Amino acid sequence: MSQDQRIENAEQIHPRDFSWTFWFTLPLYPYSKRRTIRKEVVKNTIWTFDQLQGIFYVVVPIRMTVVKLEAGGLLVYAPVAPTTECIRLVNELVKEHGDVKYIILPTISGLEHKVFVGPFARFFPNAQVFVAPKQWSFPLNLPLSWLGLPAKRTQVLPEDSSKTPFGDEFDYAILGPIELGPGRFAEVAFFHKRSHTLLVTDSVISIPEDPPAIVQLDPYPLLFHAKDKASDIVADNQANRRKGWQRISLFALYFRPSVLEVIKWGEVFRDALKAPERSKKAYFGLFPFKWYPDWQRSFDALRGNGRLFVAPILQTLILNRAPRETLNWADKVASWDFQWIIPCHFDSPIPAQPQQFRQAFSFLEKQPAVSAGLFSSNSYPLPEEDFKLLKEIDQGLNKSGIVPPAKEKV
Repeated sequence: MSQDQRIENAEQIHPRDFSWTFWFTLPLYPYSKRRTIRKEVVKNTIWTFDQLQGIFYVVVPIRMTVVKLEAGGLLVYAPVAPTTECIRLVNELVKEHGDVKYIILPTISGLEHKVFVGPFARFFPNAQVFVAPKQWSFPLNLPLSWLGLPAKRTQVLPEDSSKTPFGDEFDYAILGPIELGPGRFAEVAFFHKRSHTLLVTDSVISIPEDPPAIVQLDPYPLLFHAKDKASDIVADNQANRRKGWQRISLFALYFRPSVLEVIKWGEVFRDALKAPERSKKAYFGLFPFKWYPDWQRSFDALRGNGRLFVAPILQTLILNRAPRETLNWADKVASWDFQWIIPCHFDSPIPAQPQQFRQAFSFLEKQPAVSAGLFSSNSYPLPEEDFKLLKEIDQGLNKSGIVPPAKEKV
């Protein structure tokens, strides 16, 4: 099925089919309405399920991956919201390939992944749930059953993947936990041997030039961020959708890149009075952003022709707290012979070699070795000036004693 056909089918379903009743547990846009797009990425073997999430119309895909097991049945990696539409699309696979046998929660810090596991598992009462070690919750560290996970069929992933019932088909590597003061970070990368496919949560991403299909189902966020000023009326065309998506990507990954100026509120309110749309949907005409004319250079540097990289937030605030542990994990993952990577966000699937995965973590090394032929001299690292706000946040958290300081590069 083509991308246009998938979008068309998604638009024909009844709104109640993509209703998510428990949106208040994680109040992110699009709140109670979550559409789902299923895509077959390895024929009769692997499918991705994309939904949408964001804040202030900074919307990015969130992705679940379903893998057909050789002995029959399905493994689900990082569930998304189990709307009527989503469960129907899963059950279509169940009917053809067997029941959901295993559900994997591969992270301990990503609430956007954790919040859906319990509700999703209730639709598949025979499935075993496996979670990354050292789960935690804030402000109170509650038992997993109190977080909605089924107590009698939930267990922690053992360090040795061969001790799991799916060990013949999958290997995995556990990163962390990395201690971050009030919280911690961990991720479990899964390698599906038969299809040579790597599944990751947040550790690496790739940015497409054009907005993903799930983002284009409702183009309003794209057109909102395509504006240059509050009074703009933006036409719905592919050029403006692309412009909005590229700015959204910069927002999502840097918070405030160097090519963005935040306007003073007095000017923002004056501009709002001139806005052609002042509804609640349009934030009452408020648009506190001004992009410099050369803003796209920042996006081009970030995207790097679709290269694989670690998100700036992880580089600045998380993984630099454990550089040696992270590099050891990256070395283990890079020892597998994968050809594709499916992250939980942004682009997917990504054609990639193990060396490219390992190269993405070179920011943790004092003298990174560049693999010959895989990267041009200007493809890495990301522009230093775009990290300014993230580094200010890092320094503030460190100075206040909320998080431990970053460690020296290896």
